[in-house]
Amino acid sequence: MRALLALLALIAAPLYAEEVVLGLSQDQVSISTSFDGSEILLYGAVKRETPIRLDTPLQVIVTVSGPLEPVTVRRKEKRLGIWVNVDAVDVDAAPSFYAVATSAPWKDVISDTEDLRHRISIPRAIRSVGAPMNVDEPQAFTDAVIRIRMNNGLYALKEGAVDLQQSTLFRTEIQMPANLTEGDYAARIFLTRNGRVISDYQTSIDVRKVGLERWLFNLSRQQPLVYGLLSLAIAIAAGWGASAAFRLLRSG
Repeated sequence: MRALLALLALIAAPLYAEEVVLGLSQDQVSISTSFDGSEILLYGAVKRETPIRLDTPLQVIVTVSGPLEPVTVRRKEKRLGIWVNVDAVDVDAAPSFYAVATSAPWKDVISDTEDLRHRISIPRAIRSVGAPMNVDEPQAFTDAVIRIRMNNGLYALKEGAVDLQQSTLFRTEIQMPANLTEGDYAARIFLTRNGRVISDYQTSIDVRKVGLERWLFNLSRQQPLVYGLLSLAIAIAAGWGASAAFRLLRSG
């Protein structure tokens, strides 16, 4: 009986095996006072135990995702000449940063079923359980999060941005803006054929504040009163300095 089960398992197993071997140009991003963004190079190869299949092309998808965070989205309407909040929807978890790069147009690299399963596309990466019953068009609130963050450079879909050579070597660059949230960023790579994921790999990129940024961040969390007083003192000193410089220029 065991021999029969082993034979059936062997027959059912795929005749090919392909998996990702990944590299990163850097696995840590330091946010300092002069930080204006960073570019992460992701490169790798496809390890296989059999010759390259020529019947269906191999495709690659790369994603980089920042820490998940809840977001409250509000809809405004103009009433009696004043803009007021009329609806609000809580998005349970949205990546603070999310970039997707593909080796071909999106429709050619993955099916809707596989996208739903692995949560790869930007809309699938956002988790929203549900909206209040009295809210019309709740999907519009999630769309608003995507639209705003794409305009701010925090979300991006780059079709054809993965350079895939001979179905074996691949590379892409992910641009990370200056307004990053601190935390662990997940980098995922998917190999697909016929829209189906055949292999995936995940690693992490550490994004941390350093120097003065780190000191101020810790101070705001650990001693908020001292942080508030320090901020007030700096604001007063800056105002006094600007006023003194203006008087000096006028007297000169």
